[in-house]
Amino acid sequence: MGFTLELPTEEEVKQEVEETIKPTEKEEVVIVDAAKEKADQIMEVDIENFENRKEYTDVIEQFGLDDMKACHKKNAILQQRLTNFHAVGGETGDVAKGLEDLTIKMKDLDPSGIDFVKQGALGKIFNPVRKYFERYNSADKEIATIVDSLEKGKKTLIADNTTLEIEQAEMRDMTKKMQKNIELGNKLDAYLTNAIENAKASGENQEKIEFLENEILFPLRQRIQDFQQIQVVDQQGIIAMELIRRNNKELIRSVDRAQNVTVTALRTAVTVAGALYNQKIVLEKVNALNATTNHMIESTSKMLHEQGVAIQKQASEASVSPDTLKSAFDEMLQALDDINTYKKEALPRMKDTINTFNELAVVGEKKIEELEKSGMLQK
Repeated sequence: MGFTLELPTEEEVKQEVEETIKPTEKEEVVIVDAAKEKADQIMEVDIENFENRKEYTDVIEQFGLDDMKACHKKNAILQQRLTNFHAVGGETGDVAKGLEDLTIKMKDLDPSGIDFVKQGALGKIFNPVRKYFERYNSADKEIATIVDSLEKGKKTLIADNTTLEIEQAEMRDMTKKMQKNIELGNKLDAYLTNAIENAKASGENQEKIEFLENEILFPLRQRIQDFQQIQVVDQQGIIAMELIRRNNKELIRSVDRAQNVTVTALRTAVTVAGALYNQKIVLEKVNALNATTNHMIESTSKMLHEQGVAIQKQASEASVSPDTLKSAFDEMLQALDDINTYKKEALPRMKDTINTFNELAVVGEKKIEELEKSGMLQK
């Protein structure tokens, strides 16, 4: 069978098995020579000698008997192993179920179906991001458990394949032995049939011919049929083991993909989703900050414009109103006039007051002198 990446069919596996058990050309030559030699010896049987007849019948009876017993024993062991491999709830079933469970979890946690930027009142109350990551954290433990289960199942499948390879090798050896026995039996059958026909034609002893047909050729053909039946059963066993082994390999690869690709892809998707959400938040904050900055710049520019115009307007006008200055100046002049008028009117009154004080002082001085003279006032 040429190189291919396709899983082989049962027929292809069967053909491959049959090709491996065929005798080589060298073995074919040995078988042909042995069959001719044995046939010639059998044709020399002494029909009158019981011991001689028994010797040949015993040889036919024992032909391949040990190989048949070994095959029977091996088939019994194989049947038990195949029963275990196909048992309900076995490791293969566990692996398949684990892969199915992991697929369900992966679909449930696919972040592409989550609206991370949900707006509105419900988006604030039921935060989709927080809810998703809570669900992921909860499911992550279940995923880890599933992956552990898959790893155990994978190890069991690897061990099963090792056992199957050993069983296959032993069974192939047996089928090769059966094939050689079949080839030898068929060649011996052909030589004996031809020799018996020649004996009939030459008019040999009828009793000898009947002995050869009934006691040699008949049990020989029975034994060949037994060999063929055993070979077919063994081939079916080899094919069954090969299909199981190759299917196990596919399951092992599936487990590896689940561990190395699927779970990693999920965690990467979750990480990227979280990072994108964080970027979204930062982007919204940056946009809000830019909007605030733009508003501040616009407001400042407007204030500068308004205040600049006011300053320029004020600078172009006098700092004090001329009317105010004129009124103040008039008030000041009026005050000066009033002061001068007051001074003029006060001068006579001030003079009268001074004269009055002088008169009072003279009277007082006289009074003091009188007191001194009378001794009433001590000097």
